[in-house]
Amino acid sequence: MYQSKITGLGYYVPDNVVTNEDLSKIMDTNDEWIVERTGIHERRHIVKGQDTTTTMGVKAAKIAIERAGIAKDDIDFIVFATISPEYYFPGPGVLVQRDLGLKTIGALDVRNQCSGFIYALSVADQFIKTGMYKNILVIGSEVQSPGLDMTTRGRSVSVIFGDGAGAAILSRSETANSGILSTHLHAEGVHAEELSVVAPGMGKRWVTDIIRDNDPEDLSYFPHMNGQLVFKNAVVRFNEVIQEALEANQLSVEDIDMLIPHQANLRISQFIQSKLRLSDDRVFNNIQKYGNTTAASIPIALTEAWEAGKIKPGDLVVLAAFGSGFTWASALIRW
Repeated sequence: MYQSKITGLGYYVPDNVVTNEDLSKIMDTNDEWIVERTGIHERRHIVKGQDTTTTMGVKAAKIAIERAGIAKDDIDFIVFATISPEYYFPGPGVLVQRDLGLKTIGALDVRNQCSGFIYALSVADQFIKTGMYKNILVIGSEVQSPGLDMTTRGRSVSVIFGDGAGAAILSRSETANSGILSTHLHAEGVHAEELSVVAPGMGKRWVTDIIRDNDPEDLSYFPHMNGQLVFKNAVVRFNEVIQEALEANQLSVEDIDMLIPHQANLRISQFIQSKLRLSDDRVFNNIQKYGNTTAASIPIALTEAWEAGKIKPGDLVVLAAFGSGFTWASALIRW
């Protein structure tokens, strides 16, 4: 069986910086309130007509392809993780294929919210390990800002999210005990509605219902989050899934060189860091400047950590995520 290895990384965020002070001008909030609860100082929002989920993913992908030292035609498959596609269908995977001018390779869309990139990475890893593909483009990209309730009513959610994209090239390797060692995926659908956007959909709130009613007080199409329940579950599941990855590979917390957690909330990341007794130089956070970019958060953070020289060959890197679904996941990588 082959191994899969990350050979190229790239990310892209919009130029438009939205600070906490900017938000305080349109809703009842302030910098202290936001930082205390989330750790976020600023985030990026797209400007209409300049960026989309797909175009950001393409920009990140081009950087990753160049760094991987391959031609775009060497890509065999695309896995695109997002909850914010331009279209209800088709998904952005095929749009990336079109915009990059790729051959008629397969394109798969993954909808696993904050865990999306690790789910996508796991899918790509299996395809490579079985010998089906040699180079897979994995993207996490999100445009959250147009779908947020940017009023005082929605501030508990809207101050958290930002836009951005990250990409990785996963390539075949024959070096044993290197690259992606294992991935671990979980879900608990009993909590599905605790962090969700209910409409539009084909369930309780059809598109035709929304158009007919045109009710400004209908909150079903804005994100809903039971913050306390999410936090309580996140700190437990993060720790569980990290320990699961370590145990599956006969390793311990002391072996971790770098933990890249999903950038959901700085308080969650700090709790996990404290629980695992990891020093500051063994955990990477960038939520302070980008907010929660959902499926894009891990590839953006992973790329920044690598660019900063915080990840070196031979390092043991742990990726971990928890989010809507509830879903949670981890990936253990020998760099």
